[in-house]
Amino acid sequence: MPERPDDGSQERLTVTPPKKWATGAPAVLHALEYSLDQTTPVRTGQTLLTMNQVGGIDCPGCAWADPAPGHRHRNEYCENGAKHINDEATTRRIGRDFFREHPVSELARRSDKWLNDQGRLTEPMVKRPDSDHYEPISWHDAFGLLAQELNLLDSPDEAVFYTSGRASNEAAFVLQLFARAFGTNNLPDCSNLCHESSGHALHETLGTGKGTVSLEDMHHADLIFVVGQNPGSNHPRQLSALEEAKRNGARIVAVNPLPEAGLLRFKNPQKPRGIIGRGTPIADRFLHIRVGGDLALFQGLNRLLLEAEDARPGTVLDHDFIRENTDGFEAFARHIRSVDWDDITAATGLTRQEIEQVRDEVLRSERVIVCWAMGITQHKHAVPTIREFVNFLMLRGNLGRAGAGACPVRGHSNVQGDRTMGIWEKMPDSFLDSLQEEFGFDPPRHHGLDSVNAIRAMLEGRVKFFLSLAGNFVRAAPDSMVTEEAMRACRLTAHISTKLNRTHTVCGRTALILPTLGRTERDVQSGGEQFVTVENSMSEVHTSRGRLKPASTVLLSEVAILCRLAHRTLAGRGPDIPWGLFESDYGEIRDRISRIVPGLHDFNRRVVRPGGIRLPNAVNEGVFHTETAKARFTRNEHEAPSVPDGHLLLQTLRSHDQWNTVPYTDNDRYRGIHGSRRVVLVNPDDLTELGLADGDRVDLVGVWKDGSERRADGFTIVAYPTKAGTAAAYYPETNVLVPLNSVADGSNQPASKSVVVRLEHAPRPAPAEVPG
Repeated sequence: MPERPDDGSQERLTVTPPKKWATGAPAVLHALEYSLDQTTPVRTGQTLLTMNQVGGIDCPGCAWADPAPGHRHRNEYCENGAKHINDEATTRRIGRDFFREHPVSELARRSDKWLNDQGRLTEPMVKRPDSDHYEPISWHDAFGLLAQELNLLDSPDEAVFYTSGRASNEAAFVLQLFARAFGTNNLPDCSNLCHESSGHALHETLGTGKGTVSLEDMHHADLIFVVGQNPGSNHPRQLSALEEAKRNGARIVAVNPLPEAGLLRFKNPQKPRGIIGRGTPIADRFLHIRVGGDLALFQGLNRLLLEAEDARPGTVLDHDFIRENTDGFEAFARHIRSVDWDDITAATGLTRQEIEQVRDEVLRSERVIVCWAMGITQHKHAVPTIREFVNFLMLRGNLGRAGAGACPVRGHSNVQGDRTMGIWEKMPDSFLDSLQEEFGFDPPRHHGLDSVNAIRAMLEGRVKFFLSLAGNFVRAAPDSMVTEEAMRACRLTAHISTKLNRTHTVCGRTALILPTLGRTERDVQSGGEQFVTVENSMSEVHTSRGRLKPASTVLLSEVAILCRLAHRTLAGRGPDIPWGLFESDYGEIRDRISRIVPGLHDFNRRVVRPGGIRLPNAVNEGVFHTETAKARFTRNEHEAPSVPDGHLLLQTLRSHDQWNTVPYTDNDRYRGIHGSRRVVLVNPDDLTELGLADGDRVDLVGVWKDGSERRADGFTIVAYPTKAGTAAAYYPETNVLVPLNSVADGSNQPASKSVVVRLEHAPRPAPAEVPG
């Protein structure tokens, strides 16, 4: 479907100056306003007062860690977490009458917001071949249809099983077990689209795909870098951790192409000074960097640190750490000394003096943390950039000790846990060997398809069956038109979902919607009431227990759906796996996990303790599971995108009132955008040079190196303090501009933060979507 503007959105657009601070009383009011619009005061209280509490509901939003038990606030959530949990707890419902009234072709023209606003899905639905409507189907018949299609495939590798980060550990483990028992490693997930670059770089250099810090480390760091990340909107509870670090004397360096409110000042609504006072300044130093210039920045810092060591031998670098725990230092040092300062300043848009001032901050700090998110991971050179972060941390021994380390901040509540449970297309043999020993079958050993390669395989007819455990794949993936074409090429597509989204309107020949319990809802099976577990960004595994009555008596849990599907598909031909027992008692699943996943021994007993389980991180024990059993210094080359004259480098980003692909409103109040999402933020000097003006209506034309062009129509220019030469616009609306083949080297993650575009005057208003 072509990308079209919301009906009348440009007429509704108003722009105010960007905010200079984040949160405060307005965040509380906005959270309550949205929550009470979705559900009742009683249900709002049930969700919010148990959210992120011991024994309560884990926030289904981002993956930020909770404070230790005894140190949590009564209201331990952020504005966006409150919106997200009550968006799921909504009292609005979608039933068969809705689908009878709205054909799929009409739903495909609706906005993402309108689709989400319709409410919770309540019964299984099927779209038959050549039909334009979903119609009811029983669970028995739905499982029969899915199992029949799977068993008709010529190869198990013609099926893809996609997972979103909102799935629980138990559901993720069952899905990967089913897929591998069926015979495929085609287990792409949302991490392929958000933090695959982090996992790849950290595996190469440290031997683990996870970060190395705890919340306590954040509180006691001397210096924290926040790079390519907007915590005020995407990880708001991180601001509380940064505030605590500042109270303890930390300095914070923010590195971003846009000044973001949450990086400037934080008004903590849990404290009087956050309501009536000025709050806490967050960034002591803001580096207004060019999009994609982060690798060059850290190369510049590393060169300066080497030169400082030359000037004062034995006082700057941690030679003991380098000698005992690393390899490759000499080659790295030769390379860094050869990096040209003109190249560094051109790539970063910073002066050498600005970078030297940051070096001085580093030299005054014994404990340093580097945090990053998708502003780093979604570039062609993302993996080298993160490897350079590791080089930087190793130079002064900032790994494996308190208050220091690497902190990839993940934006989806259990995306890290899914990977721990085996949701990865290339799990190591050690995991597969344990799976074989536990269940008595030999899992496939050849690597499967990640998200980008799954799209390619669907396009080429090599994949015919697509099952999604949660998520909104069509809107999360790059190259929207190509992704939609790929999905429609499948014989069958099926989605385990709580709410309606755009992916449900992009159907294979046959399409199924399988409605499931949300994390907020009580999950009662034949073995009694169940809880699930999740893992946060800091490797802490804890429970989540739903409190609300299910949205429909027909709903099944994620675990139940997957267990019944596995039983129907593999009956009489697969390994003897007790799917029925797993469905009735999730503790049985956790018992099996405890014998497969290192660190989760005695899972059932330990996870119910307040605070749950902190998984071990070998780096913090001085152990590096790399090829050389050492942490590895690397030589990294910077390859800046070629941006022709008259073009800009566009980054896609979220608005504040948005969770992943779903916007809750058309506003982005921290950036001063109200009433429309189809805006493009451009530096005023660039507007002058391009002959454009604030308020002009333009089309965004993406330019790719093969000469192809992609278009997103009907955007309004907003003059904004982006870094000169760069622009920004919201996703998923601009995912259409990201070529499928534009990926990070090594990780194959879409490069959505570095899209070369030109802005063309829109000759006339584009055709509108159906109102809503």
